[in-house]
Amino acid sequence: MPSSTPKAKSTHPEAKTLVEAAYRRLHRDIVEGLLVPGAKLRVEHLKDNYGVGAGTLREALSLLISDSLVINQGQRGFRVAPVSLEDFEDITKTRVMLENEALRQSIALGDEAWEGQLLAAFHLLSKAEERLADSAERDEWEERNRIFHEVLISACPSRWIKHFISILYHQAERYRRLSLYLHPIPRDVHAEHQGIFDATMARDADKACSVMTEHILSTFRSLQALPEMLEEK
Repeated sequence: MPSSTPKAKSTHPEAKTLVEAAYRRLHRDIVEGLLVPGAKLRVEHLKDNYGVGAGTLREALSLLISDSLVINQGQRGFRVAPVSLEDFEDITKTRVMLENEALRQSIALGDEAWEGQLLAAFHLLSKAEERLADSAERDEWEERNRIFHEVLISACPSRWIKHFISILYHQAERYRRLSLYLHPIPRDVHAEHQGIFDATMARDADKACSVMTEHILSTFRSLQALPEMLEEK
């Protein structure tokens, strides 16, 4: 008698690894702008560029739909998710709300080990910021910036708050790259991080959240100065 249990897709370890590798490469290329907002993602072309089969590529694109980096237009196929000031404003306001709450909890509950981790993360970020003018060092800075922000809120006990913050952080990354690398308005990112670090280590939650708010809002304001960058995307 035939089994009624449906077969799971991509259960073979090698197939799963191929999907994950394609997903990571596509994710990177979308975030870095190599695949521009609104661009049509033609499976028949991309499968050759990424060296995987059509089925593997479709599974990777489906994962990116979950990340809100790709949209599925039915019979018209896949496209890179568009960007807009309205979307970025929504991301920004939600980040401010969640990150400030997580930071307050982290400051209240963080122990000496957390302080040590934060000190190390800030030190590595500062070193990367000294080299930020060199375009070859931007990936290093992005990674260390992410780690610094994660450590800041790591003592917050809510895994759901941290999960949603992670999603918003990655959504904001496409916009942040435009803000930092095009320099639409003068900005000292290291000084902003220094302010957050100092207030956090002093356990001054109000000050830390105030500086964090300005830090996050500065990226949005930067792109407000270049609205044409987000038109028709």
